[in-house]
Parts: sequence; structure tokens; C-alpha cells
Amino acid sequence: MQFLKIKRKCLIPVHVAIIMDGNGRWARQKSLPRIFGHEQGIRTVKKIVKAASCLGIKILTLYAFSTENWKRPINEVESLFSLFAFFVKKEFKELSDLSVCLRILGDLSKFPNDIKAEVDYICGITSKNLGLQLNIALNYGARQELIRAFVEMLRCGIKNPTEEIVSSFLYTAGQPEPDLLIRTSGEFRVSNFLLWQIAYSEIYITDKLWPDFTEQDLKNAVQEFQKRKRRFGGL
Repeated sequence: MQFLKIKRKCLIPVHVAIIMDGNGRWARQKSLPRIFGHEQGIRTVKKIVKAASCLGIKILTLYAFSTENWKRPINEVESLFSLFAFFVKKEFKELSDLSVCLRILGDLSKFPNDIKAEVDYICGITSKNLGLQLNIALNYGARQELIRAFVEMLRCGIKNPTEEIVSSFLYTAGQPEPDLLIRTSGEFRVSNFLLWQIAYSEIYITDKLWPDFTEQDLKNAVQEFQKRKRRFGGL
């Protein structure tokens, strides 16, 4: 991926988060069932993970399945489960060879036992990998994440939490907050994604539907990030 080489490496975002939107619309535009859009979206995930690693991004967080996605038709939800299981079982070996470390953000309690077991296994064997940290948000909602954090703090007897303490109870504990948030499909909303963590993230919106999002599109987003002046509330 020589074409991904980029100037000013010191300004590469450490943590990039992506709201992967548009699989269904991609399929509809091609008069295909929605599942075909999700299948193509999985292929895009593989390409973007490799590209992020090549660009020098340290952490990549992908919004794969939200707590609101349970409202979709049951056949689509089951198909999404099957696709994710396929990705973990069949495709992650190649990513693991790149020293990718997998981590899940969200509540997996509603997922089938075989998927939970496979995820636990992959997370375990990749936990010591020193390459890209890949966070996949599954059954994730930021409001639910915050409620979970507050409940845990109460159980620990914490009555006067600081920002640092709250952060330590989130799924992303120990990780730097996203420098760059990318949303595909042209929608201008964050959809209950990392509400605490993206307080000062730079936001990049593209009209590209997720299945059409390419390595060059990721590079374009990073180059746009490099032009931004991040003041974090200062001058």
C-alpha cells in the first residue's frame, strides 16, 4: 500500500472512530437484498483495518451493531450475527497475522453463545499483539455505557467522580479518546456513539456509503484532519 504513505507522520491521528453507515442503502441502490450490503461492508472492514495499520493509526474503533439495531427485522439481525461470526472465524486470522489486537466494546450478553465463545477466544489470543488496536462496538450505545459506568461507580462507593474516574469505568478505559470521528453516508449525527469520548474529536463526514469507502477515502480523512487546528477550548 505504497500509495497510502502520507506526509507529516507526526500528525497522524492516534485513535480513529468510524460510524459505518450505508450498507442497506448501498444494497437498495443495486436492487439487492440488504444482507448483500452488509456482506460488502465486511469486506470494507478488512480493507480499512489494513489501511489504518499501514497509515500508522494506533487504535481503530468501528461501530458495528448498536443497541438500537435490535429494532430491525429479526432475519436481518440474525444475518448480521452470522456475518460477524464468519468474520471472526474465517477472516480474523489474516488480521491477526498483522498483529492486530481485537477488543469488543458493548454488552455481548444477548449474543448467541457460540459467537460469544469465539469472540472471547479471539480477544484472548490477540490480547498481546502489539499492532493496531481494533475496537468493534457490538450491542453498544453510549448512553447505556454511561449508565453502566455510573452504576459501577456507585457500587464502588465513588460519590465525587472526576472526568478521569468516569473514563476509567467506560469500555474504552485506558485508551486515548478518538482524535478523528468519521461518518459515512453523509448523515450529520453521532447516533449514540462514544458520546463521552468524542467531546473534542474532529469530525469528518463523507457521502460515500460504507461498502464504497476505500483506503484512499481513509487517507483523505486523515489528510483533512492534518489541516485542522485543535484548540481544545483554548486560543
